[in-house]
Amino acid sequence: MSDDDLARHAAKAAKRKAFRDAKIATKTIEKGLLMVHTGKGKGKSTAAFGLVLRALGNGMKIGVVQFTKGKWGTGERGALERFGDQIRFATMGEGFTWETQDRNRDIAAAAKAWEAAKAMLADQALGLVVLDELNIVLRYDYLVLEEVVAGLQARRPGLHVIVTGRNAKKDLIEAADMVTEMVPLKHHFDSGVKAQVGIEF
Repeated sequence: MSDDDLARHAAKAAKRKAFRDAKIATKTIEKGLLMVHTGKGKGKSTAAFGLVLRALGNGMKIGVVQFTKGKWGTGERGALERFGDQIRFATMGEGFTWETQDRNRDIAAAAKAWEAAKAMLADQALGLVVLDELNIVLRYDYLVLEEVVAGLQARRPGLHVIVTGRNAKKDLIEAADMVTEMVPLKHHFDSGVKAQVGIEF
């Protein structure tokens, strides 16, 4: 590149930085966030556990309630449990509804998981709580949506919460500070590839 090209590049970069710095300076609020990962695409829980890892690296204590996963082990739990008492898991589910085929049993499991979630939301030591697949049990009306949303909104101001699962309810989306929708563009499962260790679980 010529000296003129380099100078133009530097000027553009400086302008972008000034704009970005001015925008960042207007963001002054610090609060616990309610984050929702939803959509039909793969990666909702995976993204949540990536954030868990970031929080652990910053010394935060974490609580995780898994509303449907429970009958099988997962790589993320095996890895994260190595952090000892910095993270607490409550794996409360008995599998997805098509596996149990017992609505009353699913409702009872969801209620038990929500009690565990409420205990974690009330725990002053925790900085982040993940409610993995909560959207699934809300979709099937295993819990009362209004009670769940009210419980999440009543948490202490500094507590971060991530809710995962497809088909997030409108009331939860409206209550959230951040909502990310995973959109599937292509998935190996559609080509006959089975769930694999280290990728799906």
